[in-house]
Amino acid sequence: MTLPEAAAVPEIVDSHCHLDFPDFEGELPRIIASARAAGVRRMVTICTKLHNEPKVRAIAEAHEGVFYAVGLHPMSVAEAPPVTVQQLVDFARHPKMVGIGETGLDYHYTADSAEAQKLSLRLHIEAAQETGLPLIIHARAADADMARILAEGYRAQPYACVMHCFSSSAELGRAALDLGFYLSMSGIATFPKSQELRDIFAAAPLDRILLETDSPYLAPVPHRGKRNEPAYTAFTAKTGASLFGLSVEDFAAATTANFDRLFTKARVTVAA
Repeated sequence: MTLPEAAAVPEIVDSHCHLDFPDFEGELPRIIASARAAGVRRMVTICTKLHNEPKVRAIAEAHEGVFYAVGLHPMSVAEAPPVTVQQLVDFARHPKMVGIGETGLDYHYTADSAEAQKLSLRLHIEAAQETGLPLIIHARAADADMARILAEGYRAQPYACVMHCFSSSAELGRAALDLGFYLSMSGIATFPKSQELRDIFAAAPLDRILLETDSPYLAPVPHRGKRNEPAYTAFTAKTGASLFGLSVEDFAAATTANFDRLFTKARVTVAA
């Protein structure tokens, strides 16, 4: 199966990828060119450890249409120095730094650091509130705590948020949507056994859906099991379009508009 040509679809945005990971070492110009050829002309590369921020920032600075976000991944909380709100606020001054995270809770592999993860999540929420940038959430096997902490923070002071690579329960999905948050669709939605997840997305408002790869992980069908890359957002867009009974063109346009509404700093930078 070949990727659609850029001229055949409106812009698609990969709202979450990891271009600094070793999987892409030495290949970034080709990876980004391939994404553009598939219609993926903007992407957000995510810094998951604060000491990697200079490398992630340099990638964004070097490539048109590439933006970045900074946070401390919940699975790294136990081994990394604690993040501070001021650090995140300082990073956010860069014109291409457009989001806070990824942060969140992961009790599947790292439940032993649950308390430290909760503290880190709350600090990221505070940074999102202070900067006005959207929070980028990783959630796995922690639905109850996640819903509670996100809601507590929102009641204290509203903020914007996307549930990245959403694959949690329908209950957490509804809790996030009730707060006005967004759900991001990854390649997982294309997997044959992901019907329950597809049902969650299909029941969500179209104006709350984003697209992402989480590359180099979670390549969509027909590349499942191989290294993922931003160009493959086009395959997930095809699955998403079918869920909403839309053409790929209309679904791509809708999710790009959603991205612009949430990641306002990326939209403003592109328009400048």
